[in-house]
Amino acid sequence: MHVVVVGCGRVGSSLATLATAEGHTVGIIDKHASAFVRLPPDFGGRAVTGFGFDRDRLLEAGIEEADALAAVTSGDNSNIVVARIARETFGIDRVVARIYDPGRAAIYERLGIPTVATVAWTTDQALRKLLPVETRTEWTDASGKVSLVERALPLSWAGRPLRFLEEPGRWRLSAVRRTGQGMVPGPDLVGQEGDVVLLSVGNADLDSMEERLVGAGPDDVAGGSGAKRRRS
Repeated sequence: MHVVVVGCGRVGSSLATLATAEGHTVGIIDKHASAFVRLPPDFGGRAVTGFGFDRDRLLEAGIEEADALAAVTSGDNSNIVVARIARETFGIDRVVARIYDPGRAAIYERLGIPTVATVAWTTDQALRKLLPVETRTEWTDASGKVSLVERALPLSWAGRPLRFLEEPGRWRLSAVRRTGQGMVPGPDLVGQEGDVVLLSVGNADLDSMEERLVGAGPDDVAGGSGAKRRRS
């Protein structure tokens, strides 16, 4: 996938470097050409000098082919403007904005723009929001048999009971993060766009869990034998 990063500070340069290391293409924008010295000498992405809210600079960075955008400059207003342009003008779903004021971050999350406040920011958190197709392991037990994995909920699960994600004895839904707030799911919790789920899963079943989450639609799961077992 192609990722556009606006801001080549410590966070932006790290995002661009890690995303390329994971096999993604990257276009990165910064108003100072000198900022690109933070990128590795062998960086294979596009480095564009200019303002991130400039349409021409965004086009030069590959915004029209982008699957995700991170706005990580030093200014809240600039980051939000860029995030909204990406969402509303170019139709990019996976957008994250760096916000210095945690109170404002919560407001923007409710408007559908995922944010990470500076006090909580890590590059890994940003990658989880930008590259949700990849399951990220939060914890693995000492035996290597059980893991906790975090995953962005696919849009196909919106409006569906999340209990159908589970396969008792193989994986369980442990927690859900919604609009920046964590919760322990009850049996009637229904998925919403933007949810992030935390699942406990046997490592031998990681591929099957991923297939349930992404490959099998909720209607198929709800109508299958697993759902019948849960109702009995």
